[in-house]
Amino acid sequence: MALHERELLEALASSRILTSMITPAVLISACGTLIFSTSARLGRIFDRVNVMKGEVEALVEGRISYPRERLKHLKGQVVLQKRRATLIQKSMVCLYTATALFIASSLAIAVNVAYGSVESAWIPTLIALSGGLFLFIASALLLYESRFNLRFVNRSIDFIEFLEEKVIEKDKQE
Repeated sequence: MALHERELLEALASSRILTSMITPAVLISACGTLIFSTSARLGRIFDRVNVMKGEVEALVEGRISYPRERLKHLKGQVVLQKRRATLIQKSMVCLYTATALFIASSLAIAVNVAYGSVESAWIPTLIALSGGLFLFIASALLLYESRFNLRFVNRSIDFIEFLEEKVIEKDKQE
């Protein structure tokens, strides 16, 4: 057996490949968790938009009080939900890209250990760092999106307080 073939078999038989692939696997798992929670956030936006759609339909039919104020409130909320949905979609793209890059880096590690050389060892590292960059961008987008969610919640609370004041005023008049 030639020296090169023996080195190849030793490299494939050793645990170096698997141990080198562990870090990207952990990052892939982290991306999967973020993808799952981000998908849930997008689902909640869809649910909220459906509720707001129902309120607009009720306004059109004249079944809800304070139509002018409520319509103004709903317009602001729809704008916030559009921004949130866009940010979440962009973060999902980054998370899926990061996942793909971490998978690619894991495979590149295996190929480099089996067939590569010291000169090509930087390739898996560059791929993994690129995945880390996309993971960072996704996290930043989600952080920014959470500000819009807080605005949505605060505006909803403000509108509830407005309605409470109207009920109190109505009770005083009676």
